[in-house]
Amino acid sequence: MSQEVLTPPKFKPYTRQSIQQSPQWEKIPLELREAVLVVSRVLPFRTNQYVMSELIDWERVPDDPIYRLTFPHQAMLPPAEYAQLRDLVLIKKDEVAIEAQVKKIRLQMNPHPAGQMTHNVPLLDGAPVQGLQHKYKETVLFFPSAGQTCHAYCTFCFRWPQFVGMEGLKFDARESNELTAYLKQHKEVTDVLITGGDPLIMNTRSLTEYIEPLLDAELDHIQNIRIGTKSVAYWPHRFVTDKDADDLLRLFEKVVKAGKNLALMGHYNHPIELRQEIAQTALKRILSTGATVRMQSPLIRHINDDAKAWAELWTLGVRLGAIPYYMFVERDTGPHEYFQLPLAKAYEIFQAAYQNVSGLARTVRGPSMSAFPGKVVIDGIVNIHNEKVFALQFLQARNPDWVRRPFYAKFDPSATWLDDLVPAFGEKQFFFEKDGRTPTDIRSNPSNATHSVIKFAPRELRKAS
Repeated sequence: MSQEVLTPPKFKPYTRQSIQQSPQWEKIPLELREAVLVVSRVLPFRTNQYVMSELIDWERVPDDPIYRLTFPHQAMLPPAEYAQLRDLVLIKKDEVAIEAQVKKIRLQMNPHPAGQMTHNVPLLDGAPVQGLQHKYKETVLFFPSAGQTCHAYCTFCFRWPQFVGMEGLKFDARESNELTAYLKQHKEVTDVLITGGDPLIMNTRSLTEYIEPLLDAELDHIQNIRIGTKSVAYWPHRFVTDKDADDLLRLFEKVVKAGKNLALMGHYNHPIELRQEIAQTALKRILSTGATVRMQSPLIRHINDDAKAWAELWTLGVRLGAIPYYMFVERDTGPHEYFQLPLAKAYEIFQAAYQNVSGLARTVRGPSMSAFPGKVVIDGIVNIHNEKVFALQFLQARNPDWVRRPFYAKFDPSATWLDDLVPAFGEKQFFFEKDGRTPTDIRSNPSNATHSVIKFAPRELRKAS
C-alpha cells in the first residue's frame, strides 16, 4: 500500500490589500470588516493562513483573543478620528487626504517610546550606528534590514512604526560590519539581541550572514546571542517543515558549539499559541540544538488579562522546556489606551497567576515596564506608615547603580504607566529624577545613555521627551 506524502504548508500572508481574498473574510461581520479596512490605514496589518485557520476561533469573533491580537478594531482610534478617516477611506476615497490624516494620527501615538530614537542609538567613531540600540551596558540590540517584518503583526506592537514606514523612524542595518566593529570597541557588552520585526522571517542563509561574524574569536566577550521572535507562535513551521528548517537548526547547533548561549526570546501572548501540536514540535526541535527558549509577553487587555491564561502558558511552557521570563506592561505607544490596564490590576493578575504555578515557572518577572530610565517592576502593593504604596525596583537601568534599589510610589488605582506615578511619603521626586538635565542635554550625545551615568530628566519635562 502506498504511503500518502503530505505536502508541507507554504506560508501565505494576508495584508490590507489581500485580506478580502481569504477564506475567512466572509465570517467577519460587516462592521468589523469596515474597521479592518479603516484602521489598517494607520496601524500595520498582516496575518497568515496558519493564524486564521488554527489559532482563531471564528465562533468567538470579535472576542477571540487571537482575533483581537491580529485584527484592527474601531476602538483603537478615538471616535472622532475614526469617523473622519472612515469618511475619507470608504466614501471620499481621497488618497492625498487619507495620507495626511493618517500621518497626523500616527504622530500623536508616541511612535518611539522610552528614548529609542533619542537616547539609545550608539556612536561609532563619532557617528550614529545604523540599526543598533545600546540602552543597557551589557546588551546591544541589532536590527537586520532583512528582518523588518513578521509572519503576522500584533495589534499592540510597540515597534509598529517599523512596519508602516514612518520616515526617519526605522531601525535597520544592511550588514553586520558596523555591529562587529562596535562590539570590538565595547568589551563590556556580553549580549547581542537580534530583533526586528522578526529575524526569523529571513531565510537561514541570510540569518547566517548576520550571526556567523559574532562567533569570531575577537568577540569572545559576547557570551549570549538572543533572537527575538514571534515565529514560534505565528509560524512554527519555520522550525519544522520550511525548506530550510533543518539548516536553521544546524545554525543554532553551530552557535552552541562555538561556546555561545543561544536564546530564543519567544513571544507567546496566549496559551492557544502553544497548545498546537506543530508549535510544541517546533519548541522541541529548537531545544534539541542546545538553544534555550524564554517566554515573554505584555499583559494586554482584551487578549490575556486573565490569570488562568498566564498560569496555563507558564505551566505548559515549563513542561515543554521553555523558561517563563517576563510579563511586561503594555507600552505607552500606538493604540495603548485600547490595550492598557491599571498597574494595580496588572499586579493582581500577575500575583494570581504566580500563586498557581510551581517553583519552576516562578522564573518569570513582572509586571515590568520598559520605561525611559529602565525596566521597572511592580514588586507589590503595601501599606507603610499608613500610606498605601506601590513597591517598585529596577530590574535593569541606564545607570547600573539603580538596579535592585527599592523605591515607592503613591498608590493610584488608575495609573497605567510609570509617568502616571508620583513618589510616596511626601517626596518631590523619585531618586532617579534628581538630576536637572533636560532631555536636550542628554540628546546631545545619544551614546551617553549607556556609557555614562544618566539620570532621569525632571518630571515636568518627561513627557516632552
